[in-house]
Amino acid sequence: MLDFTGKTVAVSGAAIGFGRAIALMFQAAGARVHGCDIREDALPALAEAGIAASRVDLTDRAAGAAWLHGVERDSGGAVDVLVCNAGGVAGQSPKPLEEVTDEEFDRIIAINLGAALALCRAAAPGMKRAGQGAIVTITSGAALQASLTGIQAYCSAKHALLGLTRQLAHELGPHGIRVNSIAPGFIRSNEATEKQWASYSLERQKQIVEAVALKRLGTPEEIAKGVMFLASDLASFVNGQVISVDGGK
Repeated sequence: MLDFTGKTVAVSGAAIGFGRAIALMFQAAGARVHGCDIREDALPALAEAGIAASRVDLTDRAAGAAWLHGVERDSGGAVDVLVCNAGGVAGQSPKPLEEVTDEEFDRIIAINLGAALALCRAAAPGMKRAGQGAIVTITSGAALQASLTGIQAYCSAKHALLGLTRQLAHELGPHGIRVNSIAPGFIRSNEATEKQWASYSLERQKQIVEAVALKRLGTPEEIAKGVMFLASDLASFVNGQVISVDGGK
């Protein structure tokens, strides 16, 4: 287990799925972990695990920045690790492009891209003053190719988030701040992915698994391990990179 004792870690979308696994793994490694999510009913379980949990609607960029600055005040300094995990399809299902409304498209962009922008922008000054920091974004296989979801905004947002990751790596690198991304393959990690999985025929489910070299789907904990690596000193010269954690496709 990597040691993050004394480190301050902020994780967005921490209540369920990848975010919960990431928050719990950092907490087990000794970090002071702060997590935010819009799902208020899931926050008490995080608090019981020793994670400082807050309800934040990250589509409100000012609210996201306020949360990050609150983490800095509580810790008495810069955030050491920021994990931009919040995202998803906002309960939407695939539909033909001509039926997609501006509101539907913009909401997914706000959740996946705008939230990360707000948190990175808020964390950057403190990390610059500290001369160090690690930011890990959670993109997707949909950042590298068409999305299994079939949702245009989701694929667009994840491609854009990877672009933001790479750009910030070059902008913030001179200040000792590394910015990298984990791109998960399809993992049944929350209600949305369970719904997506159930929408497939048994034949399609088999095809998805067979397309993975390891012949199985991954787990949220395996995504968390990738995040831990990128945030650790083991990745001290890794910057601007995306690691596909997908079992080999």
